[in-house]
Amino acid sequence: MPKSSLLSELTIVPFSAEHGEAFFELNRAWLEASFLIEPYDLKVLKQPKEMILDHGGSIFMGVLKGEAVATFALTPQGQGVVELNKMAVREDLRSQGIGKALMHFALRACKAQGLLVVELYSHTKLKSALHIYRKFGFTDIALPEDCVYDRANVRMRLVLDSATTETP
Repeated sequence: MPKSSLLSELTIVPFSAEHGEAFFELNRAWLEASFLIEPYDLKVLKQPKEMILDHGGSIFMGVLKGEAVATFALTPQGQGVVELNKMAVREDLRSQGIGKALMHFALRACKAQGLLVVELYSHTKLKSALHIYRKFGFTDIALPEDCVYDRANVRMRLVLDSATTETP
């Protein structure tokens, strides 16, 4: 399917209980391909309601032809600050603009909620992800000493402003 056709068919919807398995599997697949799944990951992926939604966070699913093929979460980290996490795209659909579409949607959602800062954690070996984040204006900041992700060696931040959701 051509990239433009694929993206025109992509819908991004709020997480519901029916998406639980897809949320888990999409994230499990990329984590196992690149890293070990950490105990904190398992807790979040198995209990998204308790770990994200019940704390005022959001989870969204990218859906193509009725199938969840991508996801991301926005987890509150304090007043006006959210962590963008658990972003995953099904392997056979990567590099087709879905990640970029998710990022645009996520930043619009953050702005609509009146959030001021979006943070994320990543790793230097995830070069394509880091490239996308930097194109959207994220900049590197220091990792906290109490980081919940053992694998993370990059922390990034984006201060939201009126230009944030423009196409990079």
